[in-house]
Amino acid sequence: MVLDSLRTSYRKKIWRKFIKAVNDFNLIEDGDRIAVGVSGGKDSLLLCKLFQELKRDKSKNFEVAFISMNPGFEAIDIEQFQKNLEILNIPCEIFNSDVWRIAFEQDPDNPCFLCAKMRRGVLYKKVEELGFNKLALGHHFDDIVETALINMFYAGTIKTMIPKVPSTSGRLAVIRPMAYVKEADIISFVKRNGIKAMGCGCPVESGKVDSKRREIKLLLKDLEEKNPNIKQSIFNSLKNINIDYVMGYTKGNKEKQGGSL
Repeated sequence: MVLDSLRTSYRKKIWRKFIKAVNDFNLIEDGDRIAVGVSGGKDSLLLCKLFQELKRDKSKNFEVAFISMNPGFEAIDIEQFQKNLEILNIPCEIFNSDVWRIAFEQDPDNPCFLCAKMRRGVLYKKVEELGFNKLALGHHFDDIVETALINMFYAGTIKTMIPKVPSTSGRLAVIRPMAYVKEADIISFVKRNGIKAMGCGCPVESGKVDSKRREIKLLLKDLEEKNPNIKQSIFNSLKNINIDYVMGYTKGNKEKQGGSL
């Protein structure tokens, strides 16, 4: 039923956008061994079903496996996660880590940055050890827009998530095949198919500590009331940068360069 709805009810809003991103950014190539990172949330569960459908489609010659890191979930959360995997027929390997404990011990007031960095590092290393050459993550259209604003507002830089990027070690490519898929359509898909996605389980994300991403989400929600296309405009701007009209930019590890005004 879930796979069928990707080709029917959500063909235009999800499936076609997934395929477009795969083709636009050459995310999947013949011979690829791809690991899909599964957090247990709505985005990664949908990504799993998209890959299963693409594999069934046989238009691409690749291997895929599903892998999840347990950063310190409560037992009840793990049980819900495993139940979802069983219901959705997603064979997923779960491995344990103590990322949450370390992040909160080292920076209890603002653990998010360290947590995210550690989670990436641990997951990348595991995927490389298992012999995969690509890691697919469930970041979507809204994540890309929000990340751009977070970097502008709080880091003083213009950058965001991109659909394909090498890992820090350079031995792995990180891909984001849902770059064109909007969060509202993911939420609709999950509700329509009766998928009870697991929450993050983290005290920060559950609202006990302020989150910069939450602030940006609320800001965008307010702005959308006056301009419903504002997210699309921000997204488009990230693909339409004229470096002659920026005051400085970096490319790779090169020194900062000046632009004209």
